[in-house]
Amino acid sequence: MTHHQNDQDTEALRTALFDALKDERTGMLAITDRASHAQPMTHYFDKEARVLRFITASDTGLARDIGTGAQAHFTLTTADREVYACMSGPITAAEDRAVLEDIWSPAAAMWFEGGIEDPKVLLLEMPLHEAAVWTVDANALQFGIEMLRANLGEHTPDLGDHAVISMAA
Repeated sequence: MTHHQNDQDTEALRTALFDALKDERTGMLAITDRASHAQPMTHYFDKEARVLRFITASDTGLARDIGTGAQAHFTLTTADREVYACMSGPITAAEDRAVLEDIWSPAAAMWFEGGIEDPKVLLLEMPLHEAAVWTVDANALQFGIEMLRANLGEHTPDLGDHAVISMAA
């Protein structure tokens, strides 16, 4: 994978990431400063604020790990395997009823007996600080050929772009 860092490439990677966050519903959330495993979570992306939000229950291990605040990574792979991303930032519990109502869904409601009024409902917010993004623009056959050629020592495979990009608005 090539390492480009000009503004046009960075913007293309940012667009690919934002599209992936809109199209995919689930990724893996890891609390990086705790000894815990990543777990699948449904995310809600606020593009303008560059914030990921999650809904969990206050009595979960995840809520305990976050406590009064933690550092997190959220990883995402698109179904077509064309975008891979790992985002980082702080994660905290948030008291924002308007946001909670905005992102609430039947899928979220399934987890809580009392629906949105359930006292265990916990809104989490993760402002994105940076993201490592890989785009793979090769189909599976091309991928196989590139890997074979690389294994034969012919060249480094060129399968797309990669960069770590700042998520500052």
